[in-house]
Amino acid sequence: MDDLLAQVEPMIPALRRYARGLIRDQEGADDIVQDCLERVVLNWSRRRDENPRPWVFSILHNLAVNRLRQEARRGNSVPIEDAPEALGAGAATQEETVYGHEVMAAIDRLPPDHRSILLLISVEDLSYAEAAKVLEIPLGTVMSRLSRAREQLRTILEGRPTETSAGGAYIRRVK
Repeated sequence: MDDLLAQVEPMIPALRRYARGLIRDQEGADDIVQDCLERVVLNWSRRRDENPRPWVFSILHNLAVNRLRQEARRGNSVPIEDAPEALGAGAATQEETVYGHEVMAAIDRLPPDHRSILLLISVEDLSYAEAAKVLEIPLGTVMSRLSRAREQLRTILEGRPTETSAGGAYIRRVK
């Protein structure tokens, strides 16, 4: 039990951040983290790896995906702009606030598979291999999705048309 607490307790803030990034609802994210921790405690003896981080994030990811599927069927969603700002953060300048909202809106426009890989790698600082375990996809898929997610995010932030913003396929002309 001490081993469980020593390894899982430091992960809780990262689990909450990842859940909030996926769910975009503070209360729903906290519920998913609670469910995740309950499953971790119940199945601690079944883990296979020495490093439980990918396993725990995998449980959380699967719970979040199930929640999103339920909400899609029910039609409930909360915009990421309504999520409270991180506690303990210093006051941002007006320019930083505007840019932050632009980045969050751009991330929100990414497809769910791109958004989740971007959050796991860039925000939660998981390795490519750990992210592959969490999402249950091959390592090469992680790298290609991350590359596409970063490029699509860059395109959105630069204001160029994308498939989602143009309403159809966007053909890029190469000179």
